[in-house]
Amino acid sequence: MRTRNAPFGFVMSFIPVFPKRWLVLIAVILAFLPVVLDMTILHVAIPTLTQALGATSTEVLWIIDIYPLLMAGLLVPMGTLADRIGNRRILLVGLTVFGFASGLAAFAQSATMLIGARMLLALGGSMIMPCVLGIVRKTFEDEGERAMALGLWSMVGAAGAAIGPLVGGALLERFWWGSVFLINVPVMLAIVPACYLLLPRTETTIPGKWAIGQAILLILGMISVVYAVKAGFGAKQPLAVAALVLAFGLAMLTLFVTQQLRSSDPMLDLSLFSHPAILAGIVMAVLATGALAGVELTLAQELQYVLDKTPLQAGMFMIPIMAASAVGGPVAGYMSNLLGLRLLASLSLVVAAVALGCLASSDFARPGVVVPVLLAVLGLTLSTGLTASSIAIMGSVEASKGGAAGSLEATGYELGTGIGITLFGVFMSSVYGHTMELPPGLEQPLADQAARSIGDTYLVAGQLAEEHGAALIEAGKAAFSATHSVLLSTASILIGLLGVVVFFMLKSYRSKGGAHR
Repeated sequence: MRTRNAPFGFVMSFIPVFPKRWLVLIAVILAFLPVVLDMTILHVAIPTLTQALGATSTEVLWIIDIYPLLMAGLLVPMGTLADRIGNRRILLVGLTVFGFASGLAAFAQSATMLIGARMLLALGGSMIMPCVLGIVRKTFEDEGERAMALGLWSMVGAAGAAIGPLVGGALLERFWWGSVFLINVPVMLAIVPACYLLLPRTETTIPGKWAIGQAILLILGMISVVYAVKAGFGAKQPLAVAALVLAFGLAMLTLFVTQQLRSSDPMLDLSLFSHPAILAGIVMAVLATGALAGVELTLAQELQYVLDKTPLQAGMFMIPIMAASAVGGPVAGYMSNLLGLRLLASLSLVVAAVALGCLASSDFARPGVVVPVLLAVLGLTLSTGLTASSIAIMGSVEASKGGAAGSLEATGYELGTGIGITLFGVFMSSVYGHTMELPPGLEQPLADQAARSIGDTYLVAGQLAEEHGAALIEAGKAAFSATHSVLLSTASILIGLLGVVVFFMLKSYRSKGGAHR
C-alpha cells in the first residue's frame, strides 16, 4: 500500500475535527444526487425533445439507452482506477465532466449531439458513483456509523430517482427541454468546490498501474452483453444479431478474466467474488433494483391505461412507494445495528415478497387504505434490502478496495434497472398476448398488433369504429389487469426465494474491522 499526502489548506483548519466525516458524507451525497436524478429526469422530457430535435424512434432509443449501457461498462474500470490514484481525484474529474456534459446536452442542436453528450454524462457518472461509495467506506471505519452513513446515502439515491420525473415535469412547465440537463450545471459549480475543500487529501491507495487494455476488454464485454440482453429480449434487434453481440461480449469478458488470473498486477481483484457477502450484495442489488423499477413501470401503466388516471394522478398514487423507498435507507442503517445484517437482509426481502403477493390480488380501482399501505411496505422493504446490500459489500472489503467494491455494487444497480425493466416488459408482453381475448372480426394484422401490448391495443382501437374500439380497449384492460397480477405474483416468488438464499449466503458475514453479525 502507499499513501499520498498533501496539505489540507488554510480553509480546512476552520472545520471542526469531530464532525468532519459527516461533512464529507454530505459532500459526496450531494455529488451523487445529480447522477441519480439524471437516470429518471429525462423520461418526462422525451416527447418534447423528440419533436424539438426531430429525432427518429431509433435515435430516441439511443438517447435513453446509451447512458445506462456505458455506465454498466465503465463503472468497474473507473472504480479500480480510483483505488489506484485516489477517489478524490477521480470524483473531482467526474464532477467536472458531468457538469460540462450537462451544459452540452442542454444546448444540443441535434439528436446525434445529444447522444454524444449523454455518452459524456455516462463517463462522468461512472467516475462519481464508485468514488462516493469508496469514500464512505474509507471515511467510516466504525461498522455502526458506516451502516448509518450508507443508509443516508441510500435514502438520497432513492429519493433522487423518485423525484426525478417530478423535477423534470416542473421544469418543463416553464422552460424548454434542455432545462432538465442545465439544472446540473449550477449544482456542480457548488459541489465541486465543496468536495475539493472537504475531502481528505491524504488517501490510502493500491499500488500498481491501471491497465488500459484490460479496461477496454471489460468495457467492450459489459456493454456488448448488456446491449445484447436488452436488444434481444426487448425485440429491438433480430435474435441472430443479439446472439452474435452476446457471443462477442462473453468472449471479451472471458479474455478479461483470463488476463486477470494470469496477471501479477490485475486491474480488478477477482478475489472480491470469493466473499459470499459481496456476491449476496450484488445479487440483492440486481434483483431488488430490477423488481422495484419493474413494479413501478407496470403500476404506472395499470393506473393510466386501465384506470384512466392522468400522469399526475398516477404519480400521486405512487407516492407511498416513493416516500417509503426514501426512508428505507436510514431505517436499514439503524436496524442492521439492532438485528444484524443477515436477519435484516433476509427479513426485508421476505416481507417485500409478501407485499407483492398481496398486491397481486388487490383491486387498484378501489385501493382503500390497504393498497397504499402495501405499496409503502414494498418500497420500504426493497429499499432496506438495497441498503443491506451496500452494507454487506462495503463491509466485506478493506478501505483501500472500496472503489472497486463500490463499482461492483453500482454496476448491479445499472444492470438491475436496465435489464429488469426489459425483462419485465418482455414477460408482460408474452402474458398479455396469451391472456388477450380479441373481439371477433378483427383483421389479422390489427389483431397481431393489438396483442403486443396495451399501448398497441389503444393504437389499434383508435383506427376502429367507436363501438369496436371500445370493446377492444375493455378486452385490453382485462388482459392487462390479469397480466399485472401474474407479474406481481412471479416477482413475489423470486424475491421470497432471494430472501432465503441471502440468509444462507450471509451466514458467515463478518465486517472488516467489525464484529460477526
